[in-house]
Amino acid sequence: MNKVDTVRKELQQTGKYMMEYEIAWGNSGNISARTSEDRYLITASGTFLGELDDLDLIECDLAGNSYGTEGRKASKETPMHRAVYEQRPEINAVLHASPFYSTLIAASKIEIPTNWFIETMYYLEKVARVPYYHPGSEALGEGVREKAKSANILLLENHGVLVYDTSIREARMALQTLEMACKMLVVSQSAGIPMTGLPLETEREFIGNAAYKPRRNWNI
Repeated sequence: MNKVDTVRKELQQTGKYMMEYEIAWGNSGNISARTSEDRYLITASGTFLGELDDLDLIECDLAGNSYGTEGRKASKETPMHRAVYEQRPEINAVLHASPFYSTLIAASKIEIPTNWFIETMYYLEKVARVPYYHPGSEALGEGVREKAKSANILLLENHGVLVYDTSIREARMALQTLEMACKMLVVSQSAGIPMTGLPLETEREFIGNAAYKPRRNWNI
């Protein structure tokens, strides 16, 4: 199996995963992954992530060209995917979704805590907000481009979230961790349960020295 076919299969599995774990719904969301230094596969416009077939994934390059489309169009959200790949050459997967709790937080001014548990310290190390721009617009792409180097997760205000990582698997784990943290945040506030985060010194020590996962070497 060549690289393109391998990536296509991983994206199809990821779409099913996102639907199964309720981090995507309906035909919202779009996902992509690199196939080479300057090319990537992205879902076609109007696709259902839970049932992606081969023709639902369009190969594009960083110049904006599409290949082998069979009459299909790449997702209109291509500008923000391309912006991440251009700004972050180490990134190999970009997931855009509108999970219930994460989107709720993205539509508020509530900050997401990173110091609650191991996974939040690791996956939510750097979160930034992108002001609202219309979906699919070049303005949204530029808004993402501006923040892409300073974070590994973007909250798209009144829209959803954009998560990217060095592999499809890691991006998927980051997205699910984000949704879990946001759910805990909303539930704890609704139930009046005060959460106690770890001290900043402990969080920094974990990020720098813990053996949970290899230290991220992102230059952000």
